[in-house]
Amino acid sequence: MTDSPTGRPNKLFRNLNAKIASVPMILTAVVIFVGGTGWTIVHSFTNSRLLPRLNFVGLDQYERLWTTPRWLTSIENLLIYGSLSLVFSLVIGFVLAALLDQKIRFEDTFRTIFLYPFALSFIVTGLVWQWLLNPDFGVQHVVRGLGWESFSFNPLYTKELVIYGILFAGLWQGTGLVMCLMLAGLRGIDEDIWKAARVDGIPMWKTYLFIVIPMMRPVFVTTLVIIASGIVRVYDLVVAQTSGGPALASEVPAKYVYDYMFAAQNLGQGFAASTMMLLTVAIIIVPWAYLEFGRRR
Repeated sequence: MTDSPTGRPNKLFRNLNAKIASVPMILTAVVIFVGGTGWTIVHSFTNSRLLPRLNFVGLDQYERLWTTPRWLTSIENLLIYGSLSLVFSLVIGFVLAALLDQKIRFEDTFRTIFLYPFALSFIVTGLVWQWLLNPDFGVQHVVRGLGWESFSFNPLYTKELVIYGILFAGLWQGTGLVMCLMLAGLRGIDEDIWKAARVDGIPMWKTYLFIVIPMMRPVFVTTLVIIASGIVRVYDLVVAQTSGGPALASEVPAKYVYDYMFAAQNLGQGFAASTMMLLTVAIIIVPWAYLEFGRRR
């Protein structure tokens, strides 16, 4: 081992075993993820169909992408689903965490119940909510069976409401994880802060709004990144609940990419759409990385 002039081990050889053990992971990240990403971006500028080929056509695939009504519909749906999912996930998750933080009885039981949906796959969640929202034997059928014959509730079969039916399923599955993250942040707040707020006569809602929430900024930022990255990749719920219908009213970018790459056998168009999704994720990740690491350095 090479020593520095001060007699201490050279930084290059510190934690050498750990560095050697991380080599396979680094190679995997560089070769598969970075290499695959670069390969996808390059072929998004080609007219590849069934098989990839380096026949460059410039920005033709992107021009076609942004003039396709199906892609524009998927972006609109993603914006609606994403904005509402972000807001409601944070609000519901934080409220549930604040309630559990009151040291209530059977806290472990409630925490397990709220977190359990997150253990299910999105396919299972989508099928469950497809049954619940089905007008023939779901909520509408049950309510009409109780005597309200005029009651109507079939969002998955209404073009204007279908994205909100998918939102119900997404919130049901993901809110439990947000609750656990928020609860961990609340449990990290010093008890003396709560005592000081009570002594000063500060209402609890003001304590949360002006003291606790600002102290939980790292938790909120991390939670936002987790939720946002999941929103961009939403696919399973849509396929399980509606398959993009009715009449492509619930189309999302991930399904657009899958259909063009495997069903339509148009790799160039699929690569262009996936590159736009990658750009969206980068817009989310880069500011988060700067907030977490750049400013700290």
